[in-house]
Amino acid sequence: PSSGKPCSCGEHKVHNCVRSFGAATIGEHRPVSYSEIDGSLYNEKELIFPPELALRNDLPLKLNGYGGIKWYRPLKLSALLDLRSLYPNAKLVAGNTEVGIEINFKNAQYPILISVTHVHELNVLSIKDNGLEIGSSVRLSKLQHILLKVITERDIHETSSCRAISEQLKWFAGKQVKNVASVGGNICTASPISDLNPLWMAARAEFQIADSKGCIRTVRAKDFFLGYRKVDLAQGEILLSIFIPWSRRFEFVKEFKQSHRRED
Repeated sequence: PSSGKPCSCGEHKVHNCVRSFGAATIGEHRPVSYSEIDGSLYNEKELIFPPELALRNDLPLKLNGYGGIKWYRPLKLSALLDLRSLYPNAKLVAGNTEVGIEINFKNAQYPILISVTHVHELNVLSIKDNGLEIGSSVRLSKLQHILLKVITERDIHETSSCRAISEQLKWFAGKQVKNVASVGGNICTASPISDLNPLWMAARAEFQIADSKGCIRTVRAKDFFLGYRKVDLAQGEILLSIFIPWSRRFEFVKEFKQSHRRED
């Protein structure tokens, strides 16, 4: 049952006894379901994440899909830039929260997909003397966590921008989306109703952009958005990281959000 408890028709005396049921021993925990594979009973104790999966090494991947679709997962920035050079029109994906909508509802076609989730250089979160550097593949939930850490550790006048972004993230989509959606993906989508893009501009954020040759240029957030879903990214370029300088004394950043629903 969805309640997680056994139905009322059986197992009345299982609380205070220990008995054997096939290969499974039932003690003080009530059985709530069974494995259809081997018939063993589960109980109310939470299962741990398998250690062998936690220790598994990441590997670069290339998968071939239906209709000639290719899906790549590089691990290094150099490999990502090589793929970007080879396939300049390839779609970069992280959480896939926007691409899924484009394919399902806008009939978009992406024959080449490059996942940037495991590129180490894009997942860096660095607290510096003059500000916070955020890799473009950093998850929104991870950004939320580091902002709370920064807010508690640094002088209050330095974290005005961080507090505004943190407050906005509270009502940014749901937790499941924030666990997979990336900072850079949200920026490059350039949605006209974005929760965060106005704050990057207000916070004097700067974007580091890398081309296929590894050359890096810096663009201010207020100059990055050129129009409706149009950004200052040339063919073959990627958004590498976002830099937020600490707020200056007597500089205040505050967020406001108006919507029909709290989280959307």
